Amino acid sequence: MAYSAMATMGYNGMAASCHTLHPTSPLKPFHGASTSLEAFNGEHMGLLRGYSKRKLSSYKNPASRSSNATVAQLLNPPQKGKKAVEFDFNKYMDSKAMTVNEALNKAIPLRYPQKIYESMRYSLLAGGKRVRPVLCIAACELVGGTEELAIPTACAIEMIHTMSLMHDDLPCIDNDDLRRGKPTNHKIFGEDTAVTAGNALHSYAFEHIAVSTSKTVGADRILRMVSELGRATGSEGVMGGQMVDIASEGDPSIDLQTLEWIHIHKTAMLLECSVVCGAIIGGASEIVIERARRYARCVGLLFQVVDDILDVTKSSDELGKTAGKDLISDKATYPKLMGLEKAKEFSDELLNRAKGELSCFDPVKAAPLLGLADYVAFRQN
Repeated sequence: MAYSAMATMGYNGMAASCHTLHPTSPLKPFHGASTSLEAFNGEHMGLLRGYSKRKLSSYKNPASRSSNATVAQLLNPPQKGKKAVEFDFNKYMDSKAMTVNEALNKAIPLRYPQKIYESMRYSLLAGGKRVRPVLCIAACELVGGTEELAIPTACAIEMIHTMSLMHDDLPCIDNDDLRRGKPTNHKIFGEDTAVTAGNALHSYAFEHIAVSTSKTVGADRILRMVSELGRATGSEGVMGGQMVDIASEGDPSIDLQTLEWIHIHKTAMLLECSVVCGAIIGGASEIVIERARRYARCVGLLFQVVDDILDVTKSSDELGKTAGKDLISDKATYPKLMGLEKAKEFSDELLNRAKGELSCFDPVKAAPLLGLADYVAFRQN
């Protein structure tokens, strides 16, 4: 079914505003939390605050909408006399995911020592929606780059994401038996191999960026992408968020500020890195890169808020992974700390802010990123 992107046309004027106007004010901490990343003007980037004081007149429950609800308006209805942009989001996602899957299969062939490569490929090629690599490609295309240019970096990001899932599922952390509807890596290959294969994927991701983009992209862009990816996955990003998450488990004193810090680092930063690296490799200006960063920060936290909602509203069969794990392990989640309805309102607020960051771009080129924001908000698993 086609995704109807209702947006006014006029690329030249809209695109120019992204480069010449000062970007929207930096995102303030939604619940007072600050992060290690800095915005365009040097102030800390966080998310909105005070959402509960505003009434959301058009609020709908993201978790209750079917996947077909992604056939929706990407922007406000066009003014009288303006054309609407028609965009088939499902077709776009299927096409890009297929391209990414083919590239991942070629990037890591089966070789000696066979067991580690079997383990790497088992998790890497187990399916999934490929949201992060598609975000990277879409951001590159948004600023004038191409899919071919972005593919190596997109694949590297998916390798790192897969590593984080393999390690997350281990008995010493989340102790999960299912991932994407299949037995987790350590259930098939053992804990020792799952740890080793995950480490191998992490290392190979950086090698893949350096080797596969060196003939098409300048060293300055490669260096910046590697820096972004290293920070997003290290102690200032995914690993730091994971550490605080582990330390917070079962702690009744965890508040929304700490929860936001955890999820900005553990979940949002790799999604953010995907978009930022796509913009960098596509040759975007600093202002455009920071606007893309703010869009991705909202989408990244939105992903986690929706994940928390689905964990308490869906079954294991529907999710393809163990449902209710957070409740059983007494982890802090948005529904637990805010209440389910407030968590749903928060997700809607994040979605609106993400779309607002793309309002100055050509609506045709922005349609994939707008569609991805809706997809993250309305997904059912």
